[in-house]
Amino acid sequence: MMEPALIKAAQAGDKEALVALLREIENQVYRTAYYLLNHEQDALDASQEALIRIYTKINSYEEKAQFRTWVQRIVTNICIDKFRRSKPSVSIDEHELVFESGDSVEGEVLSAYEAEEIREAIQKLPEHHRTVVVLRYLQDFSYNEIADSLHLPLNTVKSYLFRARQQLQVLLHDYQKGGVRG
Repeated sequence: MMEPALIKAAQAGDKEALVALLREIENQVYRTAYYLLNHEQDALDASQEALIRIYTKINSYEEKAQFRTWVQRIVTNICIDKFRRSKPSVSIDEHELVFESGDSVEGEVLSAYEAEEIREAIQKLPEHHRTVVVLRYLQDFSYNEIADSLHLPLNTVKSYLFRARQQLQVLLHDYQKGGVRG
């Protein structure tokens, strides 16, 4: 939860408060961008654009909505714009697996595989379903916060989430049965 005093100080022109506020939200902004765009460089670009927009528009924030809802609306809109401008790309970058001591290598590999399967399934969802899934399950937004962020009726958010869960269940069916995609 953002300190209201920090937000007020940033709006009053306190640059240190504004920088502290941006540092507090940068990971959340990047995580949303990454899950919506599925590409590290695009997510970094979108995050930077969102943080700059927040920096320049901090005075337009009104306490009608929670600060994090306002932030998520900005990053989500930027990602949607980026997504519409270009077709989604598949990252071919290889990622190193880092194993923590004490955990089995097999467990670490399976966890990484599960996370990748889920991420790939989320990326196959239509844009509007993917957005509500990311906000609900990765950013832990309530249904009302999602509705506020996306300017959607509450029942539409519930419907999107219901349909997204159905689609994910189908997409992850082989994995749930212990099968391997091929």
